[in-house]
Order: sequence, then C-alpha cells, then structure tokens
Amino acid sequence: MKIKTILGHLYVQVLLAVALGVLVGSLWPDLGAQLKPLGDAFVALVTFMIAPIVFCTIVSGITSMKDTTKVGPTLLRSLGLFYVLTALALALGLGSVLLLHPGSGMHVDPAHLDPRVAAKYASQVHDNTVVGFLMSIIPTSFVGAFADGEVLPVLFLALLCGFAFARLGTQGQVALDVVNSLGRMFFTVFGFLMRVAPIGAFGAMAFTVGKYGAHSIGNLGLLILSFYAACLAFVVIGLGTLARLTGVSLWRVLRYFRDEILVVLATSSSEPVLPRLMEKLERLGCDRGVVGLVVPTGYSFNLTGTAVYLTLASMFIAQATDTHLGWQQILLMLGMMLLTSKGAAGVTGSGFVALVATLSVMPTLPLAGVALIVGIDRFMSEARALTSTVCNIVCCLAVARWQKALDLSVLRAELQQGYVAPAVEPRVLVAPVPTH
Repeated sequence: MKIKTILGHLYVQVLLAVALGVLVGSLWPDLGAQLKPLGDAFVALVTFMIAPIVFCTIVSGITSMKDTTKVGPTLLRSLGLFYVLTALALALGLGSVLLLHPGSGMHVDPAHLDPRVAAKYASQVHDNTVVGFLMSIIPTSFVGAFADGEVLPVLFLALLCGFAFARLGTQGQVALDVVNSLGRMFFTVFGFLMRVAPIGAFGAMAFTVGKYGAHSIGNLGLLILSFYAACLAFVVIGLGTLARLTGVSLWRVLRYFRDEILVVLATSSSEPVLPRLMEKLERLGCDRGVVGLVVPTGYSFNLTGTAVYLTLASMFIAQATDTHLGWQQILLMLGMMLLTSKGAAGVTGSGFVALVATLSVMPTLPLAGVALIVGIDRFMSEARALTSTVCNIVCCLAVARWQKALDLSVLRAELQQGYVAPAVEPRVLVAPVPTH
C-alpha cells in the first residue's frame, strides 16, 4: 500500500520515466531516437491549452481585485525585477565563459563552417527592434491571438477584457460567468493531460540520450559545464538572495514545486507546467490577480536561462573562432541581448533562435559559428527552461510580497507541510461575483 502511495506522486512517476528513458536511449539508441514524438506530442498537447488558460486566469484575477489601479504598479514592478535579473543572468554567463574559457584553443576557421545551419534558424527570427516587438503584442484578430498560441497578445487581450468586465459590473456578469466556466473546463482538461507527463518525459529523455549520447559532447563538454555552473550560480546567488528578502527558503520552494521542476527538466520546456505553477502559487497565499499577471508575463519577459545561454554561447563562438571582442563590443552585445532574450517562447529551441537573432546584428561575430554548438544545444535546453521556471516562481512570490498580496502565514504553513495533491480535481481560479 505504501509503495502504491509513493508511485501515485507525479514526481516519482516522472523520475522513473526519466530513468527508463536514459536506459532505453543508452542500450538501444536507434529506438530511443525514434521515441521523440512522445515528448513532442506531450508538449504540443499542453501547449495548446496555455492561451485559453492564461486568458481566463488573468480576466478572473483582474475582476477579483478590489482595486484595479494596482494592476499597473504590479506589472511595472514585475518588469523592473525581470530586467534586473536578466542583467544579472547575462553577467553571470559572461563571467563563467571568461573564467573557464571553453572555446579557447579550438582555432576554428569560420569559412569552414556550414552556413546553412544558421540560415535554418535565421528564418525563425522575428523583428527584434523595439517597434517590431511592440507590434507583435497586438494580435491580428481576437481569435487569431488564441490561434497563434503566443502569450503576449493573449495577455494584452485579457487585460483589456478584464478591465472591461470590471467597468461593466453586473451588466457583464453573464459573459464573465461564461469565462469562469470555461476556465473550470480548461483546468480540468489540463489535469487530464498532466497524467501522461511521465510518457512525455520518457520519450524526451530516450530521444536525447539515443540521438546525441555522451560521445557527441566531445571537447564541448566544458561549454556545457560552464553553462550549468552559471545557471546554478544564478539560482543560488540571485534567486536565493531574492527568496531570502521575500522571507522564504529557496530550498523549500524548490521542494514544493518538485513535480513541475522534473517535468521541465525532462521535456526541456517550461510551457507544460504554466497552469500548475499558477494554481500552486495561489495555494501558497499569493493573490490571484498578482499570479495571473506576473507568471504569464514572466514567460515572455523573464527568460533568465536564455540570458545566461546567450552570453556564454556568443563568447564561446568568439573564443573558438579567435574573434577578439573589446569591452565596448561586449557591452553592446549585452544590451542587444536584453532585447533578444525577451518574447521567446519557453519551448525547446527558442534559446537557439534567440542566439541567431543576436549574432545576426553583431557583424563582428560569425553567424556560421552557431554550427559549433547546434549538436549540443539540446543538452543545455533543460537548464535554460529550468532556470527560467524557477526564476518566475520566486519573482511571483517577491512581487506579491511587495504588493502586500501575499499571506505569509499560509505561505510558511504550505512550505512547511509540502504540497499535498487534493483528493478531488484541483481548485480552479474563479473570480467571485463582483459587487457594484
């Protein structure tokens, strides 16, 4: 009976699936490589639920706020914190590559690299000017925002609709009830989909080990080590300090979200855990409105794992190709990365696309240099997604504390006890009936 209870935990199932995936990928690499569709299918299944869940959650959060004037300060504080942490992540990535020099001694001639590798990803690069980025927030149509699956246009629509419902009061109650009912349904469907998370984790890990294997890392292992060291330093130093200032233990927060952390680690994507992150953060005592605003925004503006990757990968290419960069060029590159690291989806491969976007506007660095790391990019995508996910969790707790929208007694009690899955379907974020 005890074994059955242990196996009932999602994180245990994911751990077993990951171990089985590593075993299959190691013993039967060809079979492991063919299991990639299992991981891709799981990510695709949960990703198409993200847009409607974000919309319903944000509308619900705004209409539940007694004072809607707090929305602006909450977003501004969130964005300010995101940029500070992104700058720290960029600095740690730079420090790691300058300290360990993973690319030194390779003496690669850029003319011998395959430019088609960069061209393949360059086609996915969006307009990274400030105007282009702001224009991408505006959807082509109301339905188009959901069809494209981009978080920022949906966030924009949700804010407009949330304020509209708050202004309408009882006149918009019928439509608001529909949104809340849809939110209930979406969260229930998402609960069904999360039950197949171990299958997705198994397929993703079997593919990674079977396709690439340890032998494909070669002398690029130091680059991977440098990246993981920088991410660990960011989590321990940056997020540990922020958690301490918020009044919580980072270790207990990580333990509370262990299910989601393992899913992100196995699938190399932060998208599948977005709804569960929001539900758990509210359960920790965060105000529903703060959760609905901070977490979805963080998924586009707070990709600190990608920020670490951008500086480290760019400097690695410079070292490997013997390209000298002065401090003025490095600072210019860091400034560009503050923009290119924003708006990328938290899915596998988005960091590599952001890297191509950065190098495409840095004429000093050879764009074809991305061919050096495309083979091992998958080994770094897990840490990118995981670092960004943990950062969004801690940021939401911090912003909620600053906004006086965090119940510390509930937070400490939940963290002390640890997450216990409810006996019934998870509670849905539903706004109460507003009184006007």
